Formats: sequence, structure tokens, C-alpha cells
Amino acid sequence: MIDKHALPTKLLWVDLEMTGLDAEHDVILEVAAEITDFDFKTLASYEACLRQPREIVVERMRKNIWWQDYPVNRDGFIDKLADGKPSEQVERELIALVAEHFGAEPAILAGNSIHNDRNFIKQWWPQLDLKLHYRMLDVSSLKIVMQGKYGQEFEKKEVHRAFDDIQASIAELQHYLEWFKTQPAEPAA
Repeated sequence: MIDKHALPTKLLWVDLEMTGLDAEHDVILEVAAEITDFDFKTLASYEACLRQPREIVVERMRKNIWWQDYPVNRDGFIDKLADGKPSEQVERELIALVAEHFGAEPAILAGNSIHNDRNFIKQWWPQLDLKLHYRMLDVSSLKIVMQGKYGQEFEKKEVHRAFDDIQASIAELQHYLEWFKTQPAEPAA
């Protein structure tokens, strides 16, 4: 049973690149994970391309509006999948990473729109999902508050590569936290 009152000591930032957003029909193409403390110091990182049949990947990507603005084989990305790791091996390596750095502490998943990555983890890597805390840190939720309430925008490049997206998510959260530090304290009512 997870202790809801235990204070987390670190975060497991994850970003997945997939052929689409439907965890039941789309497949994972790439994963990056970065473990940080709450000062956002990197403690460990992991990256892998997953072996996927090129024909299936290209077909699913072409059907998905998400990929229509990007060349299907940008930077030879699709070609790298032929040399990628099997999904089962990636899951084992991620579980080992979590075990090494979190021990008995459930890993809190962090990232942008992390609920969707979690859906893919549940679908494709169920043993990894068991190692994760039920709570997640979704930077997108804070983005909504910052845009809607404070008119704050964080500009980031749309790269759609897993490791770059993690770095952007961490930078975005840091940006918002720094912004709050610059705001005058409101007097108590």
C-alpha cells in the first residue's frame, strides 16, 4: 500500500513518442526518462528507440493528424527503429532504473500531458506501471493556470523527440516557479 503522506524525494520525468495518442492501437517509438531531485538536478537518465516494423509505423503516423506537420522520417528517426530495442527489454531496463533510484519509494511520474504517457505505460509496460505512484506531476496543468490566470506563456520548440521534450518540460516548470518568486507577496486579509 502506498503511503499517501510520505514525502517524495525525486521525480521520474518521462516522455514517449508514439505513432498517435490511442494507447490501444498506437505504438511507442521512443522513450526518454530522467530522474531529478526537486532542485531539478539530474540523478540519472535513460533513452531508447523501440523496435517497430517500419510499415506499421509509417501507416499509423500518416493517419494521425499529430504527425502531419512533421516529415515522417525526420532526421532518420524511423530508420533508427529497425535497430531499436524490443519493448520487453525497455520495460525491464526502466524497472531497473526505477528500482535503483527510488527503492521502495513509488516513482512520481512527471512531464507534459503525462496522463497520456501513463496510458501507454499501462497498456504496453504494465509491470513498470506497478512501480509508479498514483499521483503525477503534470506541467500542462500548471500551464493552464499560468496562461488563464496570469497571462504567462512559456515558449518551447516543438521537436517531438523524447529527451528534448523532457528538457523542455523541466525548463517550463522551472520558468513558472521562478516567475512566482518575482511576484510581490499579497498582504494577509
